Amino acid sequence: MSRFLAVVALWLLACWSVVGALLASALPGGWAAIAALAVLTTVPLPIMLRGRRAGRVPGAAARVWLLRPFVYAQLLLPLLAAGGMLGALGGVPFGRAGDAGRATMAVVTALFALLALLGYLGSRRLVRTDVVVSWPDLTPALDGLRIVQISDTHVGPQTPRRYLARIARLAAEARADLAVVTGDLVDDHAPDVTHYDAGLGRIAAPLGVYAVAGNHDVYAGWPAVRERLRALPLTVLVNEWRWIEHRGTRFVLLGTGDPAGGRGGTDAGGPDLDAAFAGLPADAFVIALAHNPALWPALAKRGVGLTLSGHTHWGQLAIPGLGWSLASPFNAHAMGGYVEGESVLYVHPGSNYWGIPFRLGTPPEVAVIELRRAPAA
Repeated sequence: MSRFLAVVALWLLACWSVVGALLASALPGGWAAIAALAVLTTVPLPIMLRGRRAGRVPGAAARVWLLRPFVYAQLLLPLLAAGGMLGALGGVPFGRAGDAGRATMAVVTALFALLALLGYLGSRRLVRTDVVVSWPDLTPALDGLRIVQISDTHVGPQTPRRYLARIARLAAEARADLAVVTGDLVDDHAPDVTHYDAGLGRIAAPLGVYAVAGNHDVYAGWPAVRERLRALPLTVLVNEWRWIEHRGTRFVLLGTGDPAGGRGGTDAGGPDLDAAFAGLPADAFVIALAHNPALWPALAKRGVGLTLSGHTHWGQLAIPGLGWSLASPFNAHAMGGYVEGESVLYVHPGSNYWGIPFRLGTPPEVAVIELRRAPAA
């Protein structure tokens, strides 16, 4: 964590240095004004984190109208720095822009505005995605089994109830046999489970509804989040498994913890695969829920047939036709489907957004996973 904070601090320092170099001469107070802006938009974040660790939860209004703008300011800072550098190239901050420079900057500004608008609209364009996975030796009784998967809902007071209702409606319309939620149910705090329940708590399926911990559920205080989730009509699976009966046969549904829980094991929401697989029959067909797809290689080695994940959001910026997303440089398995031997992974792009309401090329989705028995070769 200390290394992560150091990287973030250096990143913010670099961005603010660029912004200051470009704007200090144009602002009253110069560098003092830049420093004041940096402090005012940065200091509330560690204060908020310390308060969360101490169990203090700000009110909904404070989180929506005070804290989130500070978060947005930091997330938008790199764009501000990049825009400033483009402006400097055009001579805009120093009064040297000619007609060509002004025209170029007008085009760039319009392009940025268009992308911002498209990204916002993309973050609200919820879609249903049908995914078919097949195995030649799949038990005939499981042929046609349908699983509706939602993931990364990041619910908080900022999440519109009508948007959650759209997720719930798409999940219901899928008429799936089983419903799963692959982590990051809430965004910041354990009490956000109340908002989740109000919007998504009535999702149901004949074989049940199951959920696993994501990194944000861990950050929000997993013991408290888990306790609140257990009051909902769903089953929390963290480092454990259940038999699921379907059409006269049985398969295993297994849930893992999230690496954000470190080595704290189940109580901290962390992964413990030895505990997760304890007592599991060697010949069982296993479907695993793992928020972070980084766990898939280890699950595949243990014979898991299908792993459903989320976490990456596909970077919220993707070019699916090229198999590229903003998350791709940082994740070996960042988007869509992967196959390793007899093991299949599906990485869900998330049913909502995180941070800035921006998604381009990767709309939020409700996925419907259908298992099929492939014809023998």
